[in-house]
Amino acid sequence: MATRKIIHIDADCFYAAIEVRDNPNLKGQPVAVGGSVDKRGVIATCNYEARKFGVHSAMPTRRAINLCPNLIVLKPRMEVYRKASQQIHQILSEFTDCIEPLSLDEAFLDVSHSELCSGSATLMAKEIRRRVFEELGLVVSAGVAPNKFLAKIASDWQKPNGLFVITPAEIDTFVLNLPVKKLHGVGKVTEAKLNSMNLPTCAELREQSLVNLTEAFGRFGKRLWYLARGIDERPVQPDSRRKSLSIERTYHQDLSDLKACIEQLPQLFEELTRRQEGLNASYYADKPFVKIKFHDFTQTTVEQAGAMLNLQGYQELLTTAYQRGNKPVRLLGLGARLADQPLEEMQLDLF
Repeated sequence: MATRKIIHIDADCFYAAIEVRDNPNLKGQPVAVGGSVDKRGVIATCNYEARKFGVHSAMPTRRAINLCPNLIVLKPRMEVYRKASQQIHQILSEFTDCIEPLSLDEAFLDVSHSELCSGSATLMAKEIRRRVFEELGLVVSAGVAPNKFLAKIASDWQKPNGLFVITPAEIDTFVLNLPVKKLHGVGKVTEAKLNSMNLPTCAELREQSLVNLTEAFGRFGKRLWYLARGIDERPVQPDSRRKSLSIERTYHQDLSDLKACIEQLPQLFEELTRRQEGLNASYYADKPFVKIKFHDFTQTTVEQAGAMLNLQGYQELLTTAYQRGNKPVRLLGLGARLADQPLEEMQLDLF
């Protein structure tokens, strides 16, 4: 198979950066976009001035303000963010038709067959970054690599305002010392299990046979075996349709009972709603679901067509799910299955 040229573009502090761009008086100040304290809101994103104080996305707003008393918390302006996202996408589309949007502020591009910039993916990434900054006043970081897995890691490697390139000849050396937590699909639970097996980096992971990893992690073990060698054959999928939208939270201390779980719902629901607002207009949330992982790592998911997509509806699903185990909970998740918006409704939205 011919070597692909993949670029991953990721806007730095997207919502907060737009707010600072539109109000220069905010420059140099800690800024966050999120919900208010009195409504038990959470932070959607924040700039690097705020991150210096330990503020981060998904953090309760009250906690963020305790860490950073001068934090300026602004309500989200989703229409403004969507417009900026569309403008970035328009720039990207001048380089290739093969674009896979991941969210409003990031996307994969396959430029393997593009003849722009003498066919150099690195020069294309530089040009994209220059265009976005000069035309929109926003900063995007970029990663260039032969596959999606490495391109996404590369875009984060020299943030903020960074460009990092991994050539085919550099893959083996780069991946060898990569912490396992950087591998696509490895969350806190999998990372902890890998560390308990004394497999903190890809170097140790490579010493494991495919059989051993499959026995320990099921089908995901095969993917770990490939990723530890820098192999990822997933194509950039410009026409891929999302099947669901969800938010999950793993708690440092187990939630002891149903009441403790229900108390976490408002924050989870607010973040899920915010993500739903960022969806492409061709989708709509159809069927809500709740996921619970208990302290012993058993898990269950409850979904129901026709259930209310509001806090009360999720509380009813959560109650049903919790009663299946009736034991301490380490992870809660809320989500919704997505359906295609009827064409006539999409047309009405345009007007």
